[in-house]
Amino acid sequence: MHADHSAAPIGARSALRGSPARSRPVRAPRPTARPRSPRAPRAPRGGPRGLRRLHLRAKRAWDRPLTAYYLVMGGSLLITVLGLVMVYSASQIKAMQNGLAPSFFFRKQLLAAAIGTVLLLAAARTPVRLLRALAYPLLAASVFLLCMVQVPGVGQTINGNTNWISLGGPFQLQPSEFSKLALVLWGADLLARKQSKKLLSQWKHLLVPLVPVTFMLLGLIMLGGDMGTTVVLTAVLLGMLWVAGAPTRLFAGVFGVTAALAVLFIKTSANRMSRLACIGATDPGTHDQCWQAVHGIYALANGGWFGAGLGASVEKWGELPEPHTDFIFAITGEELGLAGTLSVLALFAALGYAGIRVAGRTEDPFVRYAAGSVTTWIMAQAVVNIGAVLGLLPIAGVPLPLFSYGGSALLPTMFAIGLLIAFARDEPGARAALAMRQPGVRWKTMRRRVKKRPSGER
Repeated sequence: MHADHSAAPIGARSALRGSPARSRPVRAPRPTARPRSPRAPRAPRGGPRGLRRLHLRAKRAWDRPLTAYYLVMGGSLLITVLGLVMVYSASQIKAMQNGLAPSFFFRKQLLAAAIGTVLLLAAARTPVRLLRALAYPLLAASVFLLCMVQVPGVGQTINGNTNWISLGGPFQLQPSEFSKLALVLWGADLLARKQSKKLLSQWKHLLVPLVPVTFMLLGLIMLGGDMGTTVVLTAVLLGMLWVAGAPTRLFAGVFGVTAALAVLFIKTSANRMSRLACIGATDPGTHDQCWQAVHGIYALANGGWFGAGLGASVEKWGELPEPHTDFIFAITGEELGLAGTLSVLALFAALGYAGIRVAGRTEDPFVRYAAGSVTTWIMAQAVVNIGAVLGLLPIAGVPLPLFSYGGSALLPTMFAIGLLIAFARDEPGARAALAMRQPGVRWKTMRRRVKKRPSGER
């Protein structure tokens, strides 16, 4: 009988045939491919996603604890260095016209910057308690020097203003510049002490003796005819009241009184009335009363986008009366162009933001009032100076902070910058971040945080 091989399995059949068994895996049927939906095109790097990422990175950078510290340090340093360069470029012709060496004004400004750096470092290392102890002696010294300016034979008159005291040789002192620093420290200490006693809720304690003492300083300065410094001091007073939380009606009342006094002082002086009439002027006038304002605009117009080049200014050859002091911003625009002037504005904006941030994040009342007052002082003075150069404000005769020539203005300003540096570094987050940067601290902390991995793990 023959065996029925048809019913045998495949493996048995192959074995019977004498060939090895072959097991072929059974493949599942492929599913029908679904139509793919078209992918959305990727947003370019410069699109909304890129802008969002850039915004997030900038926000993280701004929120870091050391941001204000670096902004104050870097911004003030860059403004001072660029100011030294522009003082050297803008003052050469003026010095030679006066029979002096071309670098005369630059060497004096460099010496003032060196002394100011020492004051900056000293202020950055001075404890808050010592600063508050120095407030009253500094205010008394400022009042004494302002009175000495009006003594015949002691005070010197320059450009119609009697605001200087001769120190011998080419060196002079302007006490009104130091009165800004005195008002900042004294006013901050006064408001901090009253806040600790919970007296600032009463309008009498908020105004007295802060407003009368400030008006006394303003009166002494106005005896010398310095309207510009009085405007800056008034801005400092208003800034203090704003930070202290003065009611709107009280704040508006103080502002109204100061504005009325300003109008009175302007109308009683023909010189100030002529300066007020030069706002937005495009012609020097019949008697050249707007010569300086118009040639400042000419200097900015000659600069164009990127300027005529460092040292290539035309207006500093006798056309612009004060190229290295009040109108150094115009020479900057002529030699460095719009790019240079916008860079200066950006540096001041960064400095102002850092000051506001320090004042807003601190828990110490004295630090809050002092930081807010210093920021108001520097920003108000910069606005008055740049506004006059642009023809938007009357010429007030105030220098551009940290930038214009003038040792009497540079020294107290650099000391005030040192205060901002100390306050920014004293923030809790900044203090911890700076402690992490000490030698050995970061490495030990990192070793403590990183766990040991298994030997086979890569």
